[in-house]
Amino acid sequence: MSANPKAQVQPKANEIHLVRLYDAPVEMVWDAWTDPAQAAQWWGPRGFTLTTHSKDLSVGGTWRYTMHGPDGTDYPNIATYHEIEQYKKLVYDHGATELTPPLFRVTVLFSTVGKKTQMEMTMALATAEAAAETRKFIKQAGGDSTWDRFAEYLAEQIDHKERFVINRSFAAPIDVMYDMWTQAEHISTWLPPTGFTMSFNRADIRVGGSSFYLMTNGSSENNVTMYGRAAYLEMDRPNRLVYAQQFCDAHENISRHPMAPTWPETMLTTVLFTEEADDRTRVTVTWEPHGAVTAEELEVFMQARGGMTMGWTGSFDKLEAQLETA
Repeated sequence: MSANPKAQVQPKANEIHLVRLYDAPVEMVWDAWTDPAQAAQWWGPRGFTLTTHSKDLSVGGTWRYTMHGPDGTDYPNIATYHEIEQYKKLVYDHGATELTPPLFRVTVLFSTVGKKTQMEMTMALATAEAAAETRKFIKQAGGDSTWDRFAEYLAEQIDHKERFVINRSFAAPIDVMYDMWTQAEHISTWLPPTGFTMSFNRADIRVGGSSFYLMTNGSSENNVTMYGRAAYLEMDRPNRLVYAQQFCDAHENISRHPMAPTWPETMLTTVLFTEEADDRTRVTVTWEPHGAVTAEELEVFMQARGGMTMGWTGSFDKLEAQLETA
C-alpha cells in the first residue's frame, strides 16, 4: 500500500470514518467485498471466521451471516442494502438481527488512485455518544484489523506473498510521526514489546546505514535478552520507511528469535505515513519474510499474525501515550 490523499469527507460527530488504499484494481477490491466466498477469507477481526447463510446483492436485498469469535461466541448479522453502484458505492445497514434493529448505516466509496483502490468508509450512528461508544468497542474488539486482513488477502491474491499488515491513526502531524520512527531516542521508548526496554549500541539511521540494539525484560527470574539489527533501505521523509531486521548475538552475528527458532531469519518492514489531517497521521506497517524462507518458517509466520497484532498494538499504545505527553 502507499500513501493516499487526505480524505475529502469531513465526518460529523455521529460518524466514524476511515480510509484505506489497497494495491489492487477496483474490480478486484469490489469482488472481494461482495463475493461471500472471498469475504469469508478476511471479514472480521483477527481470529474470527464467517459463515454466510444467504446473500442478495440488490437494493432491498440482505446479507445474512454469522461471525464466529475465537472464544466460540457467535455474532449473527443481517445487512440490508440501500444503494449499490458497481465498483463505486455500497450503502447498507449493519448489525441487525431477527430481533433487533441495525446498529448503524455504512457508506463505502471505492475509487481508483493510479493502479490502486481507495476505500472510504463512513459509519453513521444515531448520536455522537453512540459513535464514541462504538469507537471504543471497535478498538477493544480489534475491529480495525478487518481492513488489515483485507490488505493481506489482496496481497496473497496478487503477489502470492504472505504479509502482515496493521494500521493505527495517531493524533500527530506527519513530520512528528516520521521522527518518532527514525530517531533513536524516540524509537527506544515505544517500539520494544510491553515489559521490555530497548537501547541502541549503534543508531546510524539513514539509507545504507544500520542500527544494532538490545532489548531486555530485566527480570531476575525469567530474564530475556534479545539483540537485533536493522538495515535501512528506503527513507522518503515524511511518507515512507523501509528496513530489514534480523536477530543477532552480542557480537552481531546472525541468530534466531530466542523463543521461536523457526522464525524467518530476515523480516522486511515497510512503514507508510498518511496525512489524514494537519494534526492526524495514519501509520501502516507491512511486515513480511525477506530473502530465503523455508516452508516451515513461512507457516510459523502465518500462524503468528494474532500474536503480531498484540505485539504491535502494545507498541502503538505506548507510542500514543508518548505523543499525548509530548
